[in-house]
Amino acid sequence: MRADVQQVADSTYLVHGSNTNWVILTEGDAATLIDTGYPGDRQRLLDSLAAVGSSPQAVAAVLITHAHNDHLGNAEYLRRAYGTPVHLHEAELPHARREFLHQVTVGQVLRNGWRPGVLPWAVHALRLGGTAHVPVAAPEPFPAAGPLDLPGRPVPVHTPGHTQGHTAFHFPDTGVLVSGDALVSGHPTSRLAGPQLLPDMFHHQRAQALASLGRLERLDGDLLLPGHGPVLRGPLPQAALEARERAL
Repeated sequence: MRADVQQVADSTYLVHGSNTNWVILTEGDAATLIDTGYPGDRQRLLDSLAAVGSSPQAVAAVLITHAHNDHLGNAEYLRRAYGTPVHLHEAELPHARREFLHQVTVGQVLRNGWRPGVLPWAVHALRLGGTAHVPVAAPEPFPAAGPLDLPGRPVPVHTPGHTQGHTAFHFPDTGVLVSGDALVSGHPTSRLAGPQLLPDMFHHQRAQALASLGRLERLDGDLLLPGHGPVLRGPLPQAALEARERAL
């Protein structure tokens, strides 16, 4: 099954994999890849690069919003097979190396199994490698503060809470925000549609995740590309504020 590739702006593509999104930004012959899906999404990932006229060899760097398996799943494959550097926030590096794991546990899933959508989501996640051991052997911190010298010129925005080093990526010139799991627009375990936090069981520190929405409220733009759910168009501050109000 192929991934759903959606062009959302010039040289900017939101890809819907199996319950998780990733983003491709192209510039000439080069590309930036933000997140990589589950381990089981590998062929979908490769197909999505081909669909936008790119390839793994053309990816200048992989940027990871956070080191959960549904976002990190193919990062080490790209690093080993193609020498692609994998960048995360400094606080997320040991998580990517799997020195520890801040991820929803089997026990938490079972305790929430009565909630609509939780058990089907869990079965799907297991099939796609949600509990696989996929550390990145040599992850790298962002090379400098401010815009990164990569296609799209992404600006990392530290948004801790979901994980300690969770990072969103802002593109001031185009008004785009790649929000990862700091702000989503849907999830198989949520009854809500539109801007929201993920359900509580997914956050390492929910209060911190809620506070990080304040950082997103200060960003200019009108195009939200979340880690889960469809693209959202409209003022970014309004989307972050709506998610905050729903979570209180």
